[in-house]
Amino acid sequence: MTPLETFCRQVRARSGDHRRAFLLLNEAGVISQQMSILRQELDSMVRVIYLLSIQDVTRRNQLIEDSVNGIQWRSEDGRGRITDREMVELADQLQGWVGSVYRFGCAFIHLSWFHDLHERDPMTLISENERLSILQHMRAYHFGPQTNTPTINDLVPYLPSVFHKIANNLDCYVRDLEQGKSLDKRDLKVS
Repeated sequence: MTPLETFCRQVRARSGDHRRAFLLLNEAGVISQQMSILRQELDSMVRVIYLLSIQDVTRRNQLIEDSVNGIQWRSEDGRGRITDREMVELADQLQGWVGSVYRFGCAFIHLSWFHDLHERDPMTLISENERLSILQHMRAYHFGPQTNTPTINDLVPYLPSVFHKIANNLDCYVRDLEQGKSLDKRDLKVS
């Protein structure tokens, strides 16, 4: 099995685990862990998008091989590591909503004041710009919520739709990776 096949298998296995866990957590009403899984699925997607952005097939294959062998991704010159921020910024140029979801989800990955969500609503703990960005994307892609001051509970009914959007995009990007496609730089918005 090639490193590419192994990498794609790993991504799909992780996504399959996320799908099953998300369903169970959604039924149980465990909001913080649903958000955590959204963020983890998004992590896979931004990594695959990053790989698709690399036109040099040798370089792309090296990163894939590094990934399946547990080696930290390094910059092309080998001096620095490729950061999550770098990958998220690139994916955000393509999708436009990745940065907002990633930042919001990070607060659920790491122990934060967002874990006090039954006492303090996370939507009141973020900046107005971030709140408006989340609301804009929720309305554009998921048709709600309609209130202009949504609470976390207003977002909960839309979380399965958000998860499926991320998972379905990830699946498409993995197929593109398998087919040796690259991102067309024209798809990326100038930041």
